[in-house]
Amino acid sequence: MENKNLQQGLLPRHVRMMAIGGMIGAGMFKGSSDTLSLAGPSVVFAYLSGGILLLVIMGALAEMAGVYAKADIRELIKKAFGTRASFVMGWLYWINWVLVMAVEIVAAGTFIQYWFPAAPLWLLSLLVALAILVVNLSNVKYYGEVEFWISAVKVMALVSFIVLGGSLLTGVFSGNHVSHFTNYTIHGGFFPKGWHGLFSSLLVVMFSYGGSELIGLTITETKDAGRVLPKIINGIMWRVILFYTLPLLVICGLIPWDEVSGKASPFVQVLASVGLKDAAELMNFIMLTAVFSAANSGMYATSRMLYSLAKNGDAPAVFERTSKNGVPIFGLVASAVCLFIGVIAAYITPANVFHVLMGIPGFTVMLVWISICLAQLKLRSTYPAAPLFTLRFFPLSTLFTACSLLIIFLTILFDPNNKVSSLLCIGIVIFLLICAGIRPEKKHRKNSGSTFTVGK
Repeated sequence: MENKNLQQGLLPRHVRMMAIGGMIGAGMFKGSSDTLSLAGPSVVFAYLSGGILLLVIMGALAEMAGVYAKADIRELIKKAFGTRASFVMGWLYWINWVLVMAVEIVAAGTFIQYWFPAAPLWLLSLLVALAILVVNLSNVKYYGEVEFWISAVKVMALVSFIVLGGSLLTGVFSGNHVSHFTNYTIHGGFFPKGWHGLFSSLLVVMFSYGGSELIGLTITETKDAGRVLPKIINGIMWRVILFYTLPLLVICGLIPWDEVSGKASPFVQVLASVGLKDAAELMNFIMLTAVFSAANSGMYATSRMLYSLAKNGDAPAVFERTSKNGVPIFGLVASAVCLFIGVIAAYITPANVFHVLMGIPGFTVMLVWISICLAQLKLRSTYPAAPLFTLRFFPLSTLFTACSLLIIFLTILFDPNNKVSSLLCIGIVIFLLICAGIRPEKKHRKNSGSTFTVGK
């Protein structure tokens, strides 16, 4: 295990699906029940608003990646604000993905319980975690291929759900011409919880969109990044926004929003309620693959972030070592251990673990996104070369996005309903700031830039 280099085995199609896999997971299939209970049908506007902000964030990331071709998110923040800031954000991003993985495997265990209701949640989650570890121990090309096909399954499933649900809403399949659209106006109307409910749902919404920045850990060493990256971002982001809003409109149209239970996925509940129990069984399987895919992306992100931190001297040097397959084996093991802690959490508090764990990544991912915006604002005037792709309406678009995210962050932070998640998030940030303050400044190490690699 003397090797310290990653293999260049990921293809552009792998990267596209990895980004989708990171975004469409538990936040979509499981967390949508929480957002519906908080905001009702109006949650669609929360997903639209979050998606628009995310388009700007991804555009800023694409612009900087075109200029600094070997820099990942941590390295970009380092260039803008120094080593202490990159230390905090690098570890914060790692913690974010560890928590996301824990949420995803708990959600996966919940979906498996649909078939095995007597099995304990912690055991089912543990089996999922072990399967994720096995996949990530293989070489990166095999990992990318597995992720590509799993993500393709859930994309096709979402499209099928939208088409089937739209047909049921309009009575095309059933022949029943009774309108389901009244579910949008009765039961309190489209805004049953008012604007407060809409803002309260934003925490889960932001968590749901987390994972999009995973592109910044992989695409930066693709050939023709300036040409490929904008196409990937534009194509992915608009699809993801539609994949979130359209299914929720279908769900709220077919069953009243206040009848959606948090015990099972709203997708399964909808299909079962219209008499398609067999389709509900299939959808439950697809949702299991979806959250598995998201957790799989998380394991990749955490192990590679530890590798990047070690390269820069911000983590123990052992995390820089790779196996003969080019896998950062010690970073993978460390991330897996933390993932198993999520299984323990599921065992201790199975009724509350999902809601609490989901809240923390919602905070941390917003901090990471704000940092991306601020890094672009700081670096734009110091670019060593003209960017291959430029964000439209700069600096107004970036300033607006950063301010909006900050307002959302503060609003959610001081919401009494998020008290536990807020305190945990504040504690994590304070701990990292203390660590950054007491750590000695290190000289810049040769080749300390990102080594997240993508092959053509």
